[in-house]
Amino acid sequence: MAKRGRRGGGPAHSGDEDLPKAKISMANLKQSLRLFSYLKRQKWKFFAGMLFLIGTASVGLLFPVKAGSLFGFFDSNPDHLAENKEKLFELGITLLIILVVQGVFSFGRVYFFTLVTENILQGLRNDSFKRLIQMPMHFFSKNQVSELNSRIATDINVISEAFTINIAELIRQTIVGTGGLILMILLTKWEIAKWFVFIIPPLTIISILFAKKIRTYSKNFQEKIGEASVIVGEVLSGIVNVKTFTSEAHEIKRYNEKTKDIKNFGFRYGVFRGTFFAFVVTFVFGTVFFILYVMVEMVMKGELTSEQFGQFLMLALFVAGSLGGLPEQIASIQRALGATDRVFELIDGQIEEINLTDVDTKASNTKGEIEFKNVSFNYPTRPDFDVLKSISFTASGGETVALVGSSGSGKSTIASLILRFYDPQIGEILIDGKNSKEIELTELRKQIAIVPQDVMLFAGTIKDNILYGKPNATQEEVEDAARKANAFDFIQSFPDKFNTLVGERGIQLSGGQRQRIAIARAVLKNPRILILDEATSSLDSESEHLVQEALDKLMVGRTSVVIAHRLATIRNADKIVVLQKGTVQESGKHQELIKNEDGFYHKLSKMQFELS
Repeated sequence: MAKRGRRGGGPAHSGDEDLPKAKISMANLKQSLRLFSYLKRQKWKFFAGMLFLIGTASVGLLFPVKAGSLFGFFDSNPDHLAENKEKLFELGITLLIILVVQGVFSFGRVYFFTLVTENILQGLRNDSFKRLIQMPMHFFSKNQVSELNSRIATDINVISEAFTINIAELIRQTIVGTGGLILMILLTKWEIAKWFVFIIPPLTIISILFAKKIRTYSKNFQEKIGEASVIVGEVLSGIVNVKTFTSEAHEIKRYNEKTKDIKNFGFRYGVFRGTFFAFVVTFVFGTVFFILYVMVEMVMKGELTSEQFGQFLMLALFVAGSLGGLPEQIASIQRALGATDRVFELIDGQIEEINLTDVDTKASNTKGEIEFKNVSFNYPTRPDFDVLKSISFTASGGETVALVGSSGSGKSTIASLILRFYDPQIGEILIDGKNSKEIELTELRKQIAIVPQDVMLFAGTIKDNILYGKPNATQEEVEDAARKANAFDFIQSFPDKFNTLVGERGIQLSGGQRQRIAIARAVLKNPRILILDEATSSLDSESEHLVQEALDKLMVGRTSVVIAHRLATIRNADKIVVLQKGTVQESGKHQELIKNEDGFYHKLSKMQFELS
């Protein structure tokens, strides 16, 4: 079974509204203003969108005023019917014009804000992915894959919604609400409008208190969604194990229990949110009803005209609608502020110094000499445990050095250090006599290729995966690499040949076929240093023979670091370094080490011989 809580199966956000909300403060507002640095040539389009937005809100305020004037005809004199009908027609035309103009302004607002937002988000997505892919390996060991993916997907979608909808609506509703209150005072009487003015402060305070509680609920709800997503990620990643151990019922039960928790918590969360919004609507529209009741009495007493009543009624509905929608817009902006923080945490992270210039792999004078000098190392996630302890060994250019040892002895860690996925805390690693830290990282890795035990192919074609070693290679070069990797014949047996889709992670190919594609990729890269990380340990005899034959051809003239469990595959190595518990126990050729009956290599060789 897949391990519980594995890195690759972390929580995935279920939806935008489940994201935690950040407090609206000067700090995160300042952080959010960084988004405007992506405007560049879009600033005039942004200003145009703002003008259309202000125009939409302003013209929108004319509509309730003019529509309210319709109530004035209730008091019209029947003796002036023709004149009143003409005025009514003119008013209707005016309302129609207002609606058309507002429609034009609304289209302009949406058009320009969408245009600006998509340009901002394109830059944000590109920068986020650019920074993510340059992060050092220890960053990926500390962060869950789904969480990193959400920063580029979910979080940026939240920001997109805030820019295209929420911010614009917040501004529009603020203009309508404020402008509506002013018009109420100007067109009616302060005695009436004051009620709306008085409800704003308590409504604001209560909304803030509710919003704080909603933030807590939202964060906890997201965490529970994440726990369920972990189960899904684990099961899908380990689906072979699930089916092999017939654990479908167990996993279904485990997932159902988690979704039951989500349902119960989500219900409480929904009730609280519903209470909040019900309160806002009841409070605002209750005030409107109370004011209308008072106004009807004033109309009956002759203290207010029907037209004033109608104008106030229409304005009150517009203002109430704006005030009622503010909490939701504010909550959405809070989510966007939190999303912005997370995205910029990624963009501001410490990255590797990688040259992103898309150039060919240059012919290098690198000899491929490797020297470990008193190297000690521990992983950042386990600083109290030394994986390597004062390791020293050399590999001359063109030599094959095999690393042998039990699991956990540090073999794969040495490969990671050669590639500079990590740097040692003590000691140094020399490449051609130069400290690897002083070599440009991109240039160093261009001279190294790795064929791992568990080959990961991208979900494209066979050709796409081979070209990963040299993206601009010709078809002839690709075919030549496939021949050298003993892959050409099986590729040609497929109907689509090199254009055959390999499926996610190469699932459509066998283990041996995936290994040979990886070897072809390495052949095309033409490295000076080759790392073979137990490349044949999980293959059947026939596949192992084909892969080993391809590897033998690939290793000619290259410095090769071979990590192997089966000693039969490394008997001809120029040097064998025997590791145990992070230290070098012995080193030498096979013939030398096998003679030392007290040595770990002799014991390991004897054990494998007996087992075979």
